Amino acid sequence: MSDYQETIFDRIIAGEIPCHKVYEDEQVFAFLDIGPLSEGHTLVLPREKKAFLHELSEEAAAGLGRALPKLCRAVKEATGAEAYNVLVNSGESAGQVVMHVHLHIIPKFPDTGFKMGWNAGKLDDERAERLVGRIRSNITES
Repeated sequence: MSDYQETIFDRIIAGEIPCHKVYEDEQVFAFLDIGPLSEGHTLVLPREKKAFLHELSEEAAAGLGRALPKLCRAVKEATGAEAYNVLVNSGESAGQVVMHVHLHIIPKFPDTGFKMGWNAGKLDDERAERLVGRIRSNITES
């Protein structure tokens, strides 16, 4: 049993709340963000009701994977942006506000779009090998 709680995105997908829909298929629903960081900021959602990316079925994840490049191309062409960010916040501490998996396509213009800092650390070989071992041991097939 899932502990998924209905979200505003479920109501948008169901047509209960209006949106500016740009795309839909059997697996994916995409619409313009009502609080855009730049013109063309688009949200891409799986229809599957999961809060976190790691909870998605392979089928839902594959649907996102198929739709994302075509949506990125369409947003880039429609807005004339030279670049864009694709962002997923998974979990409240990562900035996720609506607890339904969603990806942001954010066109980048000189003064608008997603801005971030990158505080790069260092990774030594011994620590890297231990981490690789732990990650590999946790990779499972669905």
